[in-house]
Amino acid sequence: MSERAVSRILGLFARSWWVVFLRGLVAIVFGILAFAWPGVTLGTLVLLFGGYVLLDGLFFLFAAISGWRHREDRWLLLLEGVIGIWAGTVTLRTSPTTAVMLVLFIAVWVMATEFLRIVAAIRLRKEISGEVWLAFSGLASVVFAFMIMLRPAAGALALVGVIAGYAFILGASLVMLGLELRSLRTTS
Repeated sequence: MSERAVSRILGLFARSWWVVFLRGLVAIVFGILAFAWPGVTLGTLVLLFGGYVLLDGLFFLFAAISGWRHREDRWLLLLEGVIGIWAGTVTLRTSPTTAVMLVLFIAVWVMATEFLRIVAAIRLRKEISGEVWLAFSGLASVVFAFMIMLRPAAGALALVGVIAGYAFILGASLVMLGLELRSLRTTS
């Protein structure tokens, strides 16, 4: 990748620092709510997760579209936004009686989007000091997806704590990345 292309990617992330930060806050709130109400019905968990994924996809789509002229290579953000919107829409339409399929669906969504996050961290590793937070959020998410894929029938309600913990760790990582990107924006 050329130095100019990397500079454009860095500029995009620095300009959109608040989107990353806001995504982190939404994930933290989702995690706290899931911890606070562990007895919540699967139907409510489906609605909470579907809403989060849909918002997450919209944030990424907005980040990809805003400032399109500043960057030619936005396919990672655009693809993650489209995947999030698709996953959120499908999740919101899923019946709570298909819990195992929903759990597998969540794992596939996490695997797809977080692989893109790890790719972005690798591409930005020499340009920003906060790439470790981007890579950590991707790695935590991949571990989460593998855990779900190994035991989907263990009970969707038993995964509430895992989902809440994942959302909280992901959110904290994204908040830290957003703050790092904000400091990059003010120093450049």
